[in-house]
Amino acid sequence: MKKDTRHVGFDVDSEKIAVAVAEPEGEVRSLGEIPNREESVRLLVKKLGPASRLRVCNEAGPHGYVLYWQLSRLGVHCDVVARTLVPVK
Repeated sequence: MKKDTRHVGFDVDSEKIAVAVAEPEGEVRSLGEIPNREESVRLLVKKLGPASRLRVCNEAGPHGYVLYWQLSRLGVHCDVVARTLVPVK
């Protein structure tokens, strides 16, 4: 993994997307919420930097897969995770 990669997490629902980012230096912060609209996602990706530097993760579900396809069209690597398959201690 490149040292300049930003890791981004999305929590998606029908109206809004909560966004958090882990910076390459290790800082983790919330970026708040954006409307769940294609234009808002495009502007966020542009703001966060080149698509090749971003690694995104979001939850599987009806809204998560729509976001996956939007990000894929923008050239952003996106992993969709089913929360039932995430191991817990």
